[in-house]
Amino acid sequence: MQFLCIGVNGSTEEVMRHINEALRQLKNRKISYSINEINSEGSSSIICMINDGRFYREKSLESYKILKTYISNALADYIIRQYEEKLLMRIINSNYCYFNAAEKKEILQRALGIIRNEDKTFINSLFQIRRRNVIIRRLMDYFDNSNSIIIDGFVNFRLKDYIRDLEEIVDKAVDDFLMDREYREFIRLLRYFVEIQEPKIDTVHVIVNYDNRYTLLDGSKREITNECIQEYANEITEGEINYDDLLVSSLITFAPRKIVIHSMGHSRNKELMETIKNVFSGRVIMCQGCDVCSVKIAKSETKK
Repeated sequence: MQFLCIGVNGSTEEVMRHINEALRQLKNRKISYSINEINSEGSSSIICMINDGRFYREKSLESYKILKTYISNALADYIIRQYEEKLLMRIINSNYCYFNAAEKKEILQRALGIIRNEDKTFINSLFQIRRRNVIIRRLMDYFDNSNSIIIDGFVNFRLKDYIRDLEEIVDKAVDDFLMDREYREFIRLLRYFVEIQEPKIDTVHVIVNYDNRYTLLDGSKREITNECIQEYANEITEGEINYDDLLVSSLITFAPRKIVIHSMGHSRNKELMETIKNVFSGRVIMCQGCDVCSVKIAKSETKK
C-alpha cells in the first residue's frame, strides 16, 4: 500500500481543498485513491493513499508516482498562496529592520505586485513559473526519499533557493521604493522653488515637436525658445543638450502661472509630463487641440 502523509499546523481546510482539486484528475486516469484526516495532540495530518494495485506491484508503483506528482503540484500552489506573503514580510523584517512599519508595508505591497505580476511583464511571468517549478521539484525530490512531510518544516528548511528568489524580489521592491521616495523628495524641492518665486511670465505654451524637442511661446504666442536655451547652450555643445532637462529648467526659471502643453501625442517621455504636472500642480493644462497645435502639425508635415 502506497501513501503520503502531510502534516499541517492549524486548519487543514485549505490544504485539503488544493489536494482534492488536484486529485480529482486521477479519476480520469482510473486510479483509485482515498484521503483521510487524522488529528492527534493538536496536530493534523492528511493521508493520501493509493487503493488500487495491491496485488499488482508494478501498477501500484506507477500510480504512486502519479500521486506524488499531483500532490506536489497541489502543495506548491498551497505554499504560494499561504506562505509567500508571510515569507516576504519575514525577509523585510530581517533584512530591512531600519524601515518603519508604514515603509515596510509599502515595500511588502511592491514585492507582492512583482510576485503577482501586476504589470503583466514577460520576465515576471517567467519568474512566476520558475518559482512554482522550484517548489514542485523540491517536493518531488523530498517524496523520493520520504512519504511523510510537515509543510512548515519543509518551507523553512527545504526551500532555500525559493526563499533566495523572494529575497531578490524584496531587494527589487526596496530599490523601487527608495527611487520613488527620492523622486517625491525631488519633486517637493522643485515645487518649493516654484512656489517661492514671483512668476516672470504669466503663461507659457509648450509645444512638443516630432523630434522630441520643444518650442516655447509666451502668452502672446511669441516664441521664446531661444531665450530659454541661450545661457544653457553657452556651457555645452549642441549634441549634449538634454531637451527634457532644459524644458523643466526653463519652466522653473519662468515659474509661470499657467502652462499649456500642446501636441502631447508627440511626446515619447510621458514621465516628464507627469513631473511637470507634479511640480506645477494646478497650473498645467493639457491642450486637446487648438490653432497652435494645427500650425505646428502643418509645419512638421511640410518638413517630412
